[in-house]
Amino acid sequence: MTNAAGEAGPSPAIARSPTRDSRRRTARRIVWTQGIRRSTLVGWLFVTPALVMYGLFVLQPLVLTVQYSLYRWDGVGPATWVGLSNYVAVLTEPKLLETLFNAFRLVLFFSLIPVTLGLVTASVIHRVARGRIGALSRTVLFLPQVIPLVAAGIIWGRLLSLPGLINQGLTAIGLGEITRAWLGDFDTALPAVGIIGIWVLLGFCTVLLLTGMTKIDAALYESARLDGAGWFQEFRAITISSLRYEIGVCITVTVIAALAAFDIVYVSTGGGPGGATAVPGIQIYILAFLERQVGLASALAVVLVILVLLVILPIQRLAREDAQ
Repeated sequence: MTNAAGEAGPSPAIARSPTRDSRRRTARRIVWTQGIRRSTLVGWLFVTPALVMYGLFVLQPLVLTVQYSLYRWDGVGPATWVGLSNYVAVLTEPKLLETLFNAFRLVLFFSLIPVTLGLVTASVIHRVARGRIGALSRTVLFLPQVIPLVAAGIIWGRLLSLPGLINQGLTAIGLGEITRAWLGDFDTALPAVGIIGIWVLLGFCTVLLLTGMTKIDAALYESARLDGAGWFQEFRAITISSLRYEIGVCITVTVIAALAAFDIVYVSTGGGPGGATAVPGIQIYILAFLERQVGLASALAVVLVILVLLVILPIQRLAREDAQ
């Protein structure tokens, strides 16, 4: 075809048809989209079994626990709707409140002391013990994490008993007047359980923090020494500042271990003597399986979950902000 000026122009059919490059781009886009869809489908196929298990064994029990907390139920007979009465009982009955206070007291032993001692121990190992000695130190410190908590509770129950090795050692050095059944005394039972927690969690904190220390640039320490900084100045300005994320992880794990403690307390003291070491986990077990107050036990469990979240979420947020 020619235009008004007599010049040849492209025909409408040719102008409307896609070029060879555009067809290639379209084909590549189609293949790429199909590949994404196929990979997404394969990914969901792998994830689906885990999601099903998580829903059945985590989400469903959580929802049922919230539901049971609104009823008075003995676990067998008909349930009676009581609304928030179980929660009021949890927050007003001294016996139940004391279990929550005991859990927060254990935070001192399960979290603050292991993290602090772990920082110092990891710093000493990183600075002094290297090579085989450092590897042996890490192995020895991490051994309590390998031992089951039930076995740890049994072992320490024997050590802290009246004829146990601890009292024998105190008697041998002339301190026999202070010997006692450490787990059976009202004043020392909870601190004794805390000592077991320190023994179990110290190795975890030390190894995790020591791993973080290996990532710190050695040039930072050399620069600090050239400026005349001592060990404590290096520890405060470089080590702690560089390990904020690892410290946040340690605090998170140990605080959860303190608030949700059950194994060690159940095996070593069973919540005694006289409720001196009763923690929410023990009290939930007693209420649900011994006293058959499933609704009240569920309410206490929900309150415990809320307390754990209220404590852990700010710690995680601060740790992420410091790491960034």
